[in-house]
Amino acid sequence: MSSARLDAQEYARGVREGDRRLLAKTITLLESQRAEDVELGQEVLELLAPECGQSVRVGITGPPGVGKSTLIEAFGFALLEQGRRVAVLTVDPSSPVSGGSILGDKTRMIRLAAEPNAYIRPSPSGLTLGGVAHRTREAMLVCEAAGFDAVIVETVGVGQSEAEVESMVDFFAVMLQPGSGDELQGIKKGVLELADVLFVNKADGDGLAAAERTHGEYRSAAHLLRPSAEGWTLAVLLGSAKTGDGIDELWKTITAHQKLMKETGAFDTRRAQQGRAWFRRLLDDGLMAAFQTDPAIVKLLNELESDLDLRKTTPPHAARRLLDRFLRR
Repeated sequence: MSSARLDAQEYARGVREGDRRLLAKTITLLESQRAEDVELGQEVLELLAPECGQSVRVGITGPPGVGKSTLIEAFGFALLEQGRRVAVLTVDPSSPVSGGSILGDKTRMIRLAAEPNAYIRPSPSGLTLGGVAHRTREAMLVCEAAGFDAVIVETVGVGQSEAEVESMVDFFAVMLQPGSGDELQGIKKGVLELADVLFVNKADGDGLAAAERTHGEYRSAAHLLRPSAEGWTLAVLLGSAKTGDGIDELWKTITAHQKLMKETGAFDTRRAQQGRAWFRRLLDDGLMAAFQTDPAIVKLLNELESDLDLRKTTPPHAARRLLDRFLRR
């Protein structure tokens, strides 16, 4: 960026006023690999803090090809009809070689992207497990400060670290493919236990019968799964992103969940726990980054990893040596 770029106050003012250009630029600052950009982005985020936290945060995941983008577009239009403003943060797969991403979700949701009260931000997943972009949480807060009262986070697909998206949203939806045999073997139980709702998609045309069977299987098996929150019963919905069937029921389920969570105090507790977990994750990342900037620590780190490979030491002992050396310096 040039030296003539805006200051933090100007960025923050533009975001509050709904300036889409400055909204995008602020998120770009936060996603940047340049230290000076990230520092400025964090200054903006700190100024926007009082306006954050007022939206409903929904995470949507599911295997590739299940129709996540189609569902999100239909769901987004349903929310727009209610007078809501909708932000969609989509996480695209990154190439392990180039680090680039296709960023195709904006083109797949082209109708929704054209709406003045909707905003779609595709971001590369980078090296983050589970397909959650490293700065997705910051982007969510910026969108809230810009006045979007519904923020949807779409992940790449079902994986071992889908807990990452569950750890930043109020409501977590898992989409399921119909007619793929034993459905309970096709998706990890751990992911299912994070879900607040299971949505069996593609209940239309020739796929209707298969979708109905899958819906019945999951409804029968739902009692085997630990509920995501006390007092909440895992909902299993049947619908079609293509036709829009089930979209209204999905929103009713989300509002019922929000109502229960707020009445029991679980909503505030969950948000507080998420904030603390994020804080500790950032501390972990910061410590590792600090290790990498100290040549002596990097040298010792490499030596200790070699010793571990040769079984000359144990992980606990190696970790203590590294931390002791770091703290002494």
